[in-house]
Amino acid sequence: MRVAVLLAVIAMFCAAGAQKCALDDLMSSLNKSVASAVLEKVTLSCIDVPGSGFDVECPKGYKPTGCSCTNAGCYWDIRNDQTCHCFLVTMNRIGVIARCCKFAM
Repeated sequence: MRVAVLLAVIAMFCAAGAQKCALDDLMSSLNKSVASAVLEKVTLSCIDVPGSGFDVECPKGYKPTGCSCTNAGCYWDIRNDQTCHCFLVTMNRIGVIARCCKFAM
């Protein structure tokens, strides 16, 4: 039903004898309003997940967006799109905190 209404509106814009069909302008406006409506309902939820050792995994549904290591001079990366990993040149005990986020509607 919505498609039929949309086609009727497009047909009105592109009626015979019209100088210019505004289909591109119409589609651009529709895309912007649909994107706005979706973005108004989306929320970003983030949590910090502490761990000891070298790795900490984000809970199901969350993805790591950053990591923090408790010792100076350590480096971190994100592995398997789910785990924060800290490492040092020396094998000292370290802690790691993962910043885990998810989008929700």
